Amino acid sequence: MGSRNSALSPVFLGLRIGLHGLCVGLIALVVATAGSAGMPAGAVIICLAAVFLGTYAAGWLLSRNFDGARPRLGAAWVGVLGLEWVALAVVSPEAIYLVFPLFFLALHFLRGWRGPVSVAGATLVAIALFGMHRGFGVAGIVGPLIGAAVAVAIGLAYRSLDREATERERLINELRATRTQLAAAERAAGVQGERARLAREIHDTVSQSLSSIVMLLHAAERSGGVTGTGLDRLHQAREAAAQALAETRQFIDELSPPALREATLVEALGRLAVQTGDSSGIPVGVTIAGTPVPLPTQVETALLRIAQGALANAVQHARASRIDLTLSMLDSEVILDVVDDGVGFTAGPDQESTTDGRTSFGLQAMRERVAALGGSLTVESEPGRGTSIVAGFEVPG
Repeated sequence: MGSRNSALSPVFLGLRIGLHGLCVGLIALVVATAGSAGMPAGAVIICLAAVFLGTYAAGWLLSRNFDGARPRLGAAWVGVLGLEWVALAVVSPEAIYLVFPLFFLALHFLRGWRGPVSVAGATLVAIALFGMHRGFGVAGIVGPLIGAAVAVAIGLAYRSLDREATERERLINELRATRTQLAAAERAAGVQGERARLAREIHDTVSQSLSSIVMLLHAAERSGGVTGTGLDRLHQAREAAAQALAETRQFIDELSPPALREATLVEALGRLAVQTGDSSGIPVGVTIAGTPVPLPTQVETALLRIAQGALANAVQHARASRIDLTLSMLDSEVILDVVDDGVGFTAGPDQESTTDGRTSFGLQAMRERVAALGGSLTVESEPGRGTSIVAGFEVPG
């Protein structure tokens, strides 16, 4: 009956307090009635009650350690309490009622069939003790039987709550881990998106303007209308503009994804496939259809990120035995297709969630990335028939 950090903690706390109160109250009853037994029987009863209470208290103080070795330590503790209860109940009829808290302890610490069997055995012993002290009667038989039945019912309910608490705790931990990963992914995507935006803006404004200035200055030099010092000034201006243009282009390259700085998109996809195969043990095939041509930086970045996300999903969730990645270069369109032969799933109407309501954050991030560039994303999957993720972008000829 260990504690749990969940919404059910008050329930478990209430059960523990109730069990402690029942046990202490029954021991107090035994001690209070010990005097009627006379001496030295009263002293024996008090001593045995103290030993029982001490064993009970020591067990609860050490009960957290029973979780790791419960079949051994927990069962031994319940067994010692059972022997002390029998010894105490032999000399004190009031001690027979201590069998009720023992029912709950046996059902908790003795797993499987041993718990109910122990409860049945303790019930028979309690009936025999009642008969020994007060003679056999209906009350002495029905009372322990009803107590055992109630204890079993409560024990089963407790185990159900225990399983639910364990499942809730596992789901909460998974949710926290997923939220942490999602937050990190969103931060990384935000940084990468801002880098891509800056690169695009610089390319479309500063870089283009510097390129035009260089061409105009070069044309002025070749026109022959400027001589002497003026020609030198034009030459210096053209050199300064050319240097600024080179530095701007270098800055744009540095804003690009690391995998694309010193490699083409085809080479980056090949490296990604090799790295995924080496780390996961799943073969990843790469096919390039058509003639590779340079693409806008934002499109190459999106294709690489979508490939990374699709491969990660296939490795982590699909339990695939093979993954195939195809990049098709058409006249006015580029298409990336990632196919796996994993377990698949039933996609919801928006293709971003399964039919049972679970949201796929990876697919949602891919769709948002594609939509921002005016592309399209199609997800095809069926249970047991794998998954296909297709991303397409229009590329001017």
